This record gives sequence, C-alpha cells and structure tokens, in this order.
Amino acid sequence: MFRSLAHVNYRIWFIGALVSNIGAWMQATAQNWVVLTELSDNDALAVGITMALQFAPQLLLVPVTGLIADRFDRRKILVVTQSSMMLLGLALGMLLIFGHAELWHLYIFAGLLGIVNAVDNPARQTFVTDLVASSDMSNAVALNSASFNTARLIGPAVAGLLIVIVGSGWVFVINAASFVAVLAALAMLRGRKLKRMPRAPRERGAFIAGFRYVWSRPDLVVVFVIVFLVGAFGMNFPIFSSTMAVEFGRGAGEYGLLNSILAIGSLAGALLAARRERARMRIIIVAAAGFGVAALLSAVMPEFGWFAASTVLIGFAAVTLLTTANGYVQTTTEPVLRGRVLALYFAILSGGTPIGAPIVGAVANSWGPRWGLGVAAIAAGVAALIGLGWLVASRGMRLVRHPERRWAAAVRFEEPPTAAIAVVPTSAIPAVRTEAVPVIPAEALQVPTEASPIADASDSAVSPRRGLFGGTRRARAARLR
Repeated sequence: MFRSLAHVNYRIWFIGALVSNIGAWMQATAQNWVVLTELSDNDALAVGITMALQFAPQLLLVPVTGLIADRFDRRKILVVTQSSMMLLGLALGMLLIFGHAELWHLYIFAGLLGIVNAVDNPARQTFVTDLVASSDMSNAVALNSASFNTARLIGPAVAGLLIVIVGSGWVFVINAASFVAVLAALAMLRGRKLKRMPRAPRERGAFIAGFRYVWSRPDLVVVFVIVFLVGAFGMNFPIFSSTMAVEFGRGAGEYGLLNSILAIGSLAGALLAARRERARMRIIIVAAAGFGVAALLSAVMPEFGWFAASTVLIGFAAVTLLTTANGYVQTTTEPVLRGRVLALYFAILSGGTPIGAPIVGAVANSWGPRWGLGVAAIAAGVAALIGLGWLVASRGMRLVRHPERRWAAAVRFEEPPTAAIAVVPTSAIPAVRTEAVPVIPAEALQVPTEASPIADASDSAVSPRRGLFGGTRRARAARLR
C-alpha cells in the first residue's frame, strides 16, 4: 500500500504536499462559507458561480497548460504556481480581516486561483512520474489522493473551528503560511534522483496532440465521459454540505464537520486504490454506480446525524472513481503526451463544474438541497450505464457460470477490458555474494601432453587434494613459482 514511500524524493514531496493540502482545504471551506453566509443571504447560486469561476480556466486553457507541463521543468513550474497561490490567499485574507471584502472580490479571487490551478494541476500530477519508478506510478497516484483526502479529513474541521473562534480571514492567512511546506519540499528534493521524462518536441500540432491521442483511444473517451458527468453534477460537495447544514439548522462548525466526515470515506477509497496493482476500467464503472446510490441515500436521510454518516459512502465512491480514473489515464498514456492528456482530464473533471454547479445550485434554491443530491444520483447512474454499455458493445462483456462455484457468476470478455496495460510491478532478484577467485597465469593452465611427467592416470581425477587440471597441490605450486 505504501511502497512509493521507499523513494526518498517522494517521501519529501508527500510530507510537504500534505501540509499544503490541509491549508488548501481550510481555505476552500472558509471560501464557500463566506460566500454563502457573510457576503450573500444563503445564496447557493452564488456558491455555484464562485465554483464556476474557479474551475472554468482549467477548461479554457487546457491546450496551453498541458503543453507547459510536457515541455518545461515541472519542478520550476510548481515553484511559480505554489508561490502565486500563497500570495492570493494572503491578499484575500487581509481583505477579510480588515472588513473590506465584497462578493465581487471573491469572484475575482476564484478566477485568478482557477488560472493558477489550471497550470499547477497537470504539472503537479505528472510530477509524480519524476519521483518514483514506473512500476510504482499507480501506487504513487493513489497515495497522492490519500494525502489529499487526509487533508480533507483535517482541514474542513479545523476551518470550521477557526471561523467560529478567530474569523474566516485568518483561515486564508494560515493557508498562505502552509505553502511554505511545499516550497521547502521542492527545494529539498535530490536532483540526482529525479527522473528526467521525455519533453515534448517543438512541432506543429503540439497544442492539439493530446486531443488527437484521446480521440484515438475509445477507452479514454469513455473514462472522460464518466468523469465529466459525475464531476459536473455530482462533485458539488460545497453546495451539498453548506445547503444541507442550513437545511438542518446547523452552523459553520457542523458544516466543517460534514466535510471531514466525507473525507473519512474518501481516505478509505484512496488507500484501497493504493493496494491494487493497477487501475481497471471496471472499477471506474462500479464506483460511478456506487456514487449514484450513495447520493440517493443521502438525499432521503431524515436527520443531520444520518446524513453525515451517509456522506462517508459518497466520499468512498467518489475517490475510488477519481483515483482509479487518474491512475488509468496516467499509466496507459504515452509519457511524452502525459501532461497534455492529464490537462484534458482535469479540464473535463473541473471544467464541467461551470456547467453543473450553477444548475445544481439553482435546483437546490428552487426545490431544496435534497433535489440537488437527486441530480447527482441521476448523473452518476447515467455515467455507469454508459460505461457498462461500452464494455458490452466493445469488449464483449458477458456473465457466465463460475467454473468453480456452483451458484456464482463470473464476468468474461471477448477482448481485454483495457486498451493498454499498466506497468507490471517487478520484484528485486536477490544478489548472491561469492568469494573472489584467484587469477591463474595462462602457462599454468596448459593441458598436459603425453611427455609430461604429471599426465598419468592417477592425476586425471579431481579430488580434494588434486586440482582441476591434474597434479597435486605441491606440483601445481611448483609450476606457479
């Protein structure tokens, strides 16, 4: 489960990213609570607009950001993007602390943060390939998700507490300070141990090469469709958590608690994904169906406690889907195109939010937050059916009788269920230490002739007292002298 941590550079990066992720989740929690309760009158649509502004740049800038990750040094890219996000968080925190923040300030902040994230995401995700061996790539992606969701478990709860005690502005300032950890980690990485992945050549069509590659891979198209539907209409957790907290008459503390409880399931999903040898298409489809069922259950929960418990299932299914999809895309894509394909993946995932978040927010405003969860359940169900239909039509999936269990069924494919196979993990071969063999001069290795006085029948056998080439040890020693 934790095999990627054997790489020293990955350990350094993992610790720095974990600290920064905690601050980022604190900021995200405070941002949506400020928009909903401090700068608007419980307006879920305003939260949806903020999310749309934050995620739209990843869709609009996808040809540029992917090429940046493939062509330039990812370590230097991350230094620039992480520093920029630190300054943005500090600036907004100061506005909130001194009481000058307005709703349009949050909109501008969300848009600028989205632009920086659009460059940061593909570079940060593909940077994993520079830190670990190819056989550990899928595991490293899953552990990144585990780090992200560990932070999700801690950050929102701490943010909810800090909002009550010191105010939302200080949460942004603390997040700005957390970026020091990831910048220090980038500075501490051992350059000699960094893998130098192939860089994208300067050629015509480089901007759209990622689009062409994905279009030539039907399995990736299906993954992107599933991720788009679930990401656009299902991954609107800030809307669901904040509006349901208000629905049950709760405050900022309970809102932060909902995000942390959701992260319990998310962390479990990420750790289970880390145990798998490689990412599989069937797991993505099953996770989409599970997300739909979990969202439907949450929508009908009568009490706050039951609703909070049901979000564990939502988090588990969501992170299982996203971690597996991310790992599948990374491990089955050509290295020279990985940044552009991942940029397109995150554009589909996050860029769907400008479409889905306002719709879900408007539904929650008009019909109540439970109907917003219903929209998420329907979208996930449609995504699962699309994936299942592709497996049946393109891969010939069918149910057959289990060869060993009498009342059980098994799944069979006419073709392999994946278009490309991830790198198979290898195991080390134990080295055998041997003793040094003395060098014997060439003249001592000459084959004896009939005239040789030592070439008799008794000397031709190998015994503890006789050498391999005949003669006693004393005779051989005389010849060596």
